[in-house]
Amino acid sequence: MERTDGYGDPTKVMVAVNESSLKGYPHPSISSRSAFEWTLSKLVRSNFSGFKLLFLHVQVPDEDGFDDMDSIYASPADFKSMKERNKIRGLHLLEFFVNHCHQINCEAWIRKGDPKEVICSEVKRVQPDMLVVGSRGLGPFQRVFVGTVSEFCVKHADCPVVTIRRNANECPQDPVDD
Repeated sequence: MERTDGYGDPTKVMVAVNESSLKGYPHPSISSRSAFEWTLSKLVRSNFSGFKLLFLHVQVPDEDGFDDMDSIYASPADFKSMKERNKIRGLHLLEFFVNHCHQINCEAWIRKGDPKEVICSEVKRVQPDMLVVGSRGLGPFQRVFVGTVSEFCVKHADCPVVTIRRNANECPQDPVDD
């Protein structure tokens, strides 16, 4: 049974991915990896030609690698080098997912900005049949302070959204970490 959009085209599934807050680039977050694994095992299964996976990674502009410093001196060349380094790190993250697609048609790209806004904007632009996002499974108290990208996408994305919670046995000591 081939799953298509009714016109013979593969079903387009956008998977929003991010880097691990514990390990950093190029390691995927636990929830991103869980969302990807769910997509492969429960959705695609062995119907490789019936799907096209679209991987989106959103880099937050203030992630400059200097979180613990009050200030830093840098020349214009240093800033150009930092931007290039962040882009390369993002590409390595996407490479993890693309390399695990094997026979599945896929695309991957990076955007900068607020992840929840950018994901919804890209959904509008690309028009996938479905969006799959990972969820850290935060409690109500943590959600107030941290906010969740997945909740925002469920409410605002212009397509069906599937949120995949990470497995309880994979949760770090601090549930905000991923």
